Amino acid sequence: MRRQLPDIETLRGYLRFSNPLRNPAEMRLEKAQTIWDLRAVAKRRTPKGPFDYTDGAAENEVGLRRAYEAFRDVEFQPSILRDVTDVDTGWDVLGKRSNYPFGIAPTGFTRLMHAAGERAGAAAATAYGIPFALSTLGTTSPEAVREAAPDGRLWFQLYMMRQRHRSYELVERAQQQGFDTLLVTVDTPVAGARHRDKRNGMSFPPQLTLGTLLNAAPHPEWWINFLTTEPLEFAAIRNWDGTVGELLDTMFDPSVTFDDLNEIRSLWNGKFVVKGVQTVEDARRLADFGVDAIQLSNHGGRQLDRAPVPFRLLPDVVREVGRDVEVHVDTGIMSGADIVAAVAHGARYTQVGRAYLYGLMAGGRAGVNRALSILSDEVARVMRLLGVASLEELGPEHVTMLDELHKR
Repeated sequence: MRRQLPDIETLRGYLRFSNPLRNPAEMRLEKAQTIWDLRAVAKRRTPKGPFDYTDGAAENEVGLRRAYEAFRDVEFQPSILRDVTDVDTGWDVLGKRSNYPFGIAPTGFTRLMHAAGERAGAAAATAYGIPFALSTLGTTSPEAVREAAPDGRLWFQLYMMRQRHRSYELVERAQQQGFDTLLVTVDTPVAGARHRDKRNGMSFPPQLTLGTLLNAAPHPEWWINFLTTEPLEFAAIRNWDGTVGELLDTMFDPSVTFDDLNEIRSLWNGKFVVKGVQTVEDARRLADFGVDAIQLSNHGGRQLDRAPVPFRLLPDVVREVGRDVEVHVDTGIMSGADIVAAVAHGARYTQVGRAYLYGLMAGGRAGVNRALSILSDEVARVMRLLGVASLEELGPEHVTMLDELHKR
């Protein structure tokens, strides 16, 4: 082996130094290659209470783990030698084009995660050409969300509250702001047992106790944003001073029935979706009722622990009602591969909640952009690797659950 000293030009080609003056937030986000990477950044930058509220689930969190595992247990079946130079990642969802088969799920307490809150989510969703859903427990009003996304496709998620007039008022406000879809959530007769939140003393708004002050020390940016922006409040309930669990128990109504759905449906002029469906029988009944879509959801594992995993329920529901209504799905979606697997099993649309919030906590609007960039790039890449050029080409033949393989 003959050795020689490198010439200057060769050596210059090897040298790569990052700009020491570059924005450190941009560098952090750029290094995040997956949603799980964003989660790690979010955990470092957010106080324990808000992070655990996002990250946690009900009771022993078995249902959430099962949801993640269901997507991990997918084996893809790719086709080869197909022209995938151009890939169409979008199609119509409830009668309007979505550039991707996913959108941002409704999330509560969002400005607790980052002061930019729902405004960041709505603006980023608009930039990517996907829907954004605002929660009844959102911390930004429908009017302010519309202002942040004047051309955005906005949906509103509704809880049927004990004080019905509050629900009706929110429906009217959402319609006035041009929200085109109403998501009525039906899996919350009472609040789930969120043990992490109780252990953390999670309250709304956050209380400056000795414990929270100690936890805040490593997170000065979060507290500066919290203390120097508009006070936190809900669109539906103002001046609340109590724990999260007490608030939810006050809002949720265990007496909601199909009669209430009829009443809300009569007030809404847009698309009507019922979120929180967990059995084939209920899916059939809702299809017969005349909804535009059903959303398979166990509330991200945050209500009934060990409830059915929506992704595993998806094929059976699609076979039963897929010709009559669109079937949407959420819970456990952390990658573009998860989204593609859901579409292959018959989902028309998927919603991401935690994945979006991890991006928000990691870097505000820029962090949400990074989350959507990761997911959209993964969707396109997985489609190409499967040998499909459009969402319409995806089908059950492209995905196999590992437990089905083991039975062969």
